[in-house]
Amino acid sequence: MNIPAPTRSVSLIERFRDRLPFSAGDPIVTLGEGSTPLVLAERLSERVGAEVHLKLEGLNPTGSFKDRGMTCAVSAALREGAQTVICASTGNTAASAAAYAAKAGLRGVVIIPDGKIATGKLAQALMHGARVIALRGNFDQALDLVRQLAERHPIALVNSVNEFRLQGQKTAAFELLDDLDGRLDALCIPVGNAGNITAYWKGFVEAGSAPRMLGFQAAGAAPIVNGAPVAEPETVASAIRIGNPARWEEAIDAMRASHGAIRAVTDDEILSAYRLLAATEGVFCEPASAASVAGLIKYGAEGAERVACVLTGHGLKDPDAALEQAGAVLPCEPQLRAIERAVLG
Repeated sequence: MNIPAPTRSVSLIERFRDRLPFSAGDPIVTLGEGSTPLVLAERLSERVGAEVHLKLEGLNPTGSFKDRGMTCAVSAALREGAQTVICASTGNTAASAAAYAAKAGLRGVVIIPDGKIATGKLAQALMHGARVIALRGNFDQALDLVRQLAERHPIALVNSVNEFRLQGQKTAAFELLDDLDGRLDALCIPVGNAGNITAYWKGFVEAGSAPRMLGFQAAGAAPIVNGAPVAEPETVASAIRIGNPARWEEAIDAMRASHGAIRAVTDDEILSAYRLLAATEGVFCEPASAASVAGLIKYGAEGAERVACVLTGHGLKDPDAALEQAGAVLPCEPQLRAIERAVLG
């Protein structure tokens, strides 16, 4: 019997090498990231009066957009001879850094706010073999500490302050423009540490495009909207529970240069959009991802005819949030009549 040779997936770095700071002989640490689906959201489009597409970044290898930047950050770390990579994280960065460190054969260390990380993300980081440290503090304190640590020791910091992270994440903008034949009027995107909105704008500028950048923060963690850091950020959208974004100024620059806006949405609005996407579009994202759709619903398309909403992470990242929002499981006896009543209501 002839067994066909396995198909080799092309890494994000290989696909976009001409637009990334990597040469042909550089090591590449890849899990087959990028090339995520873009799905037309018919019901959402009808609701807001615009053609709305969903960029499903939760279908990256570890379930979030972080993999785009992590393949570049960890590849660069390996090229530079690092033995350890470290990050502060609310969850998705931890999962991604742990996975790519494992793939590269490097030691992975993640610092998380104690009790403030979704179950799915914590499980990923632990399963990938990372050293997970729960800090009795918030994300902003964790990031400040890992930055100091990386300055004192030969450790590669792979948070979005690492320029290679932005280089990888900008490729999503290239994919959007390719899929939409270059025509995109506005991009709706969640804003936490503000690295992603910065990276998308970087990609659009490099591609000669300028859609309006519409960023959305959770109302309980909206430092850019409020114009001041938030000491104790709180929101159900754990991935954007950040009180002092590392890319604050760059996010403001992207907003102004694109004639966009950064606004706030409440937890109730986020959860409503979260349920709406799952129930009407068949798309299960984590709560933070739904901030982009919540913002679009709340503020409208504002004249944009074609809009893309970035859904940054998969819903299975936060199963506890899903179970709190979903309907109940119906018990049933193993009898036909009982099944009929349960099925037919």
